[in-house]
Amino acid sequence: MSEAPGTVIPRGRSRKRQRRRTVVLVLLVLLVYPAGTYVRALTYPGDASLTVRSVDWVRDMGLGGMVNSVENWWYTRNPPSSAPPSAAELPSRALNRVTSPTAQRPSDLAPSAHPLPGEGLWVPGVPAPGGGAIDYTTFLRPDAAHGSVVAGVAWLNQNLVRTQLIGGTKEPGGTGQARVPAALRPSLLATFNSGFRFKDSPGGYYAGGREFVPLQDGRASAVIHRDGVVSVAQWGRDATVTADVVAVRQNLDLVVDDARPAAGLEQNPAGHWGSASNQFQYTWRSGVGVDTAGNLVYVAGDKLTLTTLAAAMVRAGVVRGMELDIHSGMVTFNTYRPGPQAVAPDKLLPTMPGAADRYLKDDQRDFFVVVVRASRSVLP
Repeated sequence: MSEAPGTVIPRGRSRKRQRRRTVVLVLLVLLVYPAGTYVRALTYPGDASLTVRSVDWVRDMGLGGMVNSVENWWYTRNPPSSAPPSAAELPSRALNRVTSPTAQRPSDLAPSAHPLPGEGLWVPGVPAPGGGAIDYTTFLRPDAAHGSVVAGVAWLNQNLVRTQLIGGTKEPGGTGQARVPAALRPSLLATFNSGFRFKDSPGGYYAGGREFVPLQDGRASAVIHRDGVVSVAQWGRDATVTADVVAVRQNLDLVVDDARPAAGLEQNPAGHWGSASNQFQYTWRSGVGVDTAGNLVYVAGDKLTLTTLAAAMVRAGVVRGMELDIHSGMVTFNTYRPGPQAVAPDKLLPTMPGAADRYLKDDQRDFFVVVVRASRSVLP
C-alpha cells in the first residue's frame, strides 16, 4: 500500500527501496543485454546454422573456455567404430576407377590394410585438354584402429585452375562479396571452407592489398599468388607479402611439413593447433596442402583426430599442409561442373553436413573458390 501524500518516509526504508530498484535494474540489464546480442547473432546476415550461430554467440560472450571444455568432453568420449563404413558413407563415384594413364593423372594412393572397393583410386572430374581430368577425388581410411573413419581427398591441377579467397559477412568482415561472384559461376569447379574464427585462433587475413587481420610469423598460411596458384607456407620462413601475393589466409601451425606430420601434434604444446586437448577430438576436420608437383590437395572427414588428419594428408601426397576448420557444419568441399549457372553441385563425401550449393549465397565465413582457368596469365 502506498503512503498518503505528505507522508515522510524513514531514511532506512528509502535506502532499502533504492537498493531494490538498483538490483532490479542490474538484473534487467543482465537479462536484456545477452538476449539482445543473441537475437542479433540469430539474425546476422549470412548463411550459418542455428547451432553454429549459438556456439559463436556463447564464445563471443566470453565463455570460449567452457565451449572448449564441453567439446573436449564430448568428442573425446565418442570414438568411431572399428567396423567398416557403410556404402552410404562412401563417395558414390568411388568405383569409377581411372584405367588410362595420362601425364596429369595422380598416382593411386596406398590403401589401408583391408581396402574397400575404390579406396585410394582416383575418380576423374572435369575433363582436361589433352586427356585426363582437371580434378580427381578419392577416399582413404587413415585410422588403423577405427575402420569406419573415412577421409575424402580432392586433387586439383593448378596449371588448369585458379583459386580465390572470398570473405564472409563475419569472417573477417568488411570484404564486400560474401558469395561466389556471378562472373565466376560459369567456370566454377569447387568451393571449400577456410579456417578457424580469428577470435578463436591467432592468425591473419590479407586480401586486396589490405590486412584485415594482422599476419603473424610462424603461422600456417594459404598464400594465393597473382596467377591464381595456391602455396601453403609457414609465414616468415617460406613466404612474406610481395607484389606477387594477392591473398593470405592463416590458421594455426603447419600440420605437415617436408612430407611428414609436424612434430608435437599429439602434445599440442602451447596451443599451436587449437585449444588444449583439441588434437584428441574425434570430429569433422579439414586440411589443405600441395604435393611435390604443386597440385592442390584438400582432405576432410568425420571422426578425425589431428594425427589421423595429418596421416591422411601425407598419404594423399601432401608435402606441406595446414589444418582448416573443424566440427560439423564447418567442413565443406563441393564440386561443380562448369556451366551457365554453376551446375551439378556434389559433396566430396556424402555425409558432409550442409548443402552442396553452399557459398552460392552469402555466407558468414570466408571460403575458397576454384575455377577452371582460361590461361596461366596473372592478375593485373
